[in-house]
Amino acid sequence: MTLRILLVHNRYRERGGEESVFEDERALLEQHGHPVACLEVDNEAIPDQRSIARSAQLALDTIWSRRGAAMVAEACAQFQPQIVHFHNTFPQISPAAYYACRDAGCAVVQTLHNYRLLCLNALLFREGRVCEECVGRSPLSGLRHRCYRGSMAASSAVAAMLVTHRMLGTWQRAVDRYIALSDFARCRGSAGGLPEEGLGESPSSRPQAPPVGEHQGGFALFVGRFTEEKGVRVMLRAWEQIGERVPLRIVGDGALAGEVRRAASQIPGVSWLGKQPRTAVRHLMQQASMLIFPSIWYEGFPMVIVEAFAHGLPVLGSAIGSMTSIIEHGSSGLQLPVGDAERLAEAVIWLDAHPAECRRMGAAARLQYEQRYSAEHNYRQLMSVYRQAIQQAAQRSERRTS
Repeated sequence: MTLRILLVHNRYRERGGEESVFEDERALLEQHGHPVACLEVDNEAIPDQRSIARSAQLALDTIWSRRGAAMVAEACAQFQPQIVHFHNTFPQISPAAYYACRDAGCAVVQTLHNYRLLCLNALLFREGRVCEECVGRSPLSGLRHRCYRGSMAASSAVAAMLVTHRMLGTWQRAVDRYIALSDFARCRGSAGGLPEEGLGESPSSRPQAPPVGEHQGGFALFVGRFTEEKGVRVMLRAWEQIGERVPLRIVGDGALAGEVRRAASQIPGVSWLGKQPRTAVRHLMQQASMLIFPSIWYEGFPMVIVEAFAHGLPVLGSAIGSMTSIIEHGSSGLQLPVGDAERLAEAVIWLDAHPAECRRMGAAARLQYEQRYSAEHNYRQLMSVYRQAIQQAAQRSERRTS
């Protein structure tokens, strides 16, 4: 069945996994012959918020953006999609756009890349630890702790968005199907009040399977944002113990860049390569012995793990959240205690000293990719979600007209 699909995404200032998924799924759908249109806005275009009037307008747009809804309505009128698939609506598009799709007779699908509909900062993470105080409850705790950007005003805008749309029943009535990227994320969404019957699971994938690589570089690799929740400090403490025994190459940038730069200058064997294009990251994954993923929050569905598996690269990751179901301990990698730098160091040294085990895990990682995260597997799951959404939208339309 050929479908006309409109993809909608509010891009972040800093590129991350959501942008990769958005682009890869567009390519995947087009490869299968579906007419696809994209509507994108970029947070780089948000004007200077030092103006009180502009700050107030952005807060209102976060709750209900008339402009965002109008853009989506116009795109629906021009392209006539059967499916409108949202990746991120925050903050410029807003949930108001769902209603524009409903009025246009389109089925609505929303991918849950993070925990935005449950938590002010979208991470379920506060003050260095996992936090679920607002899951299924009022976001007052998030307001008290100023969880969004450390700002009461900004936190109030996000809280108002969540409360408004819970009261309107938006999550239940205006979205036909949600896509959770892991079973863990699906369970958290259900606990937070999203309709369980509308929550499907569809892990992300790469559009094409890459070459596995030789993995003869003799180094460990980290790829990601330099933020507290990503466990960067845990990794650096581990390498204070590992040193040159297993070199570490770090790719990325972020708030903790200063700490990474100092570590690279002070810890033997640690190299910071800065931001790198995807082609360079793929080459590094083909040469590395292992990927380090020391995240201390739940994560959504880390695309860097899928990339590693696709290249036959075992992953040493934290036993928390979605990683507990993605990384198969002893098979496609190792699950390690959250925040434990000593155990991470021990695991890195052990795996480096057992190259046959490392190769076996790499082969298992590639097999796991082929069985669960290949493009064809993702495509079949997407089509299943789309068919369910179209059926749900048709039933909703019947109820409105009866």
